[in-house]
Amino acid sequence: MLLVGLTGGIGSGKSTVSGMLAERGAVIIDADDLARRAVEPGTPGFQKVVEAFGPEVVRDDGSLDREAVAARVFADPEARMTLESITHPEVFRLYHAEVDRYRDTDQVVVFDAPLIVEAGAAEGFDVLVVVSASEQEQVSRLVADRQMNEQDARARIAAQFPLEKKEEVADVVIRNDGSIENLQPQVEALWADLAARANR
Repeated sequence: MLLVGLTGGIGSGKSTVSGMLAERGAVIIDADDLARRAVEPGTPGFQKVVEAFGPEVVRDDGSLDREAVAARVFADPEARMTLESITHPEVFRLYHAEVDRYRDTDQVVVFDAPLIVEAGAAEGFDVLVVVSASEQEQVSRLVADRQMNEQDARARIAAQFPLEKKEEVADVVIRNDGSIENLQPQVEALWADLAARANR
């Protein structure tokens, strides 16, 4: 198994690259998916979040109101630390369970996660890939794809760990300032390299 970390910034196109690698045969483990599973009704994570934040974060259908939780932790660093102390160990456990399924194979396993570098986890991968784009390109995508206004988009980007810092620890940087047509050959070359390493 070749274990690949795939990360980037908001609006850099990380999910697009992840999808392209999946089309070529990579196994994708999505951090957002694990974070959702970590707090599904009936899980220890769900129970702990409700205990920490109260019954008002539960929807009528019994699921967790993730937007309500996000609103609570966005403005309150202490609340965010509480949430992370609950969700991170659960995500970590789910992640290891997923990776273990492919341990003795020649699969390329890609962990698609925004916070690999910030979490100090870059060393845990055979290859770390950073998808990068100029700030202007990030802003344009957030305005077009997520209906954010420009000010909010810039604030979200400014609140994140700088992409230049992520590039410094990357094994591979995918520059995604242009079109899908510009991205395709970079992903093709990346996949050829990853597949060759996995087969060694």
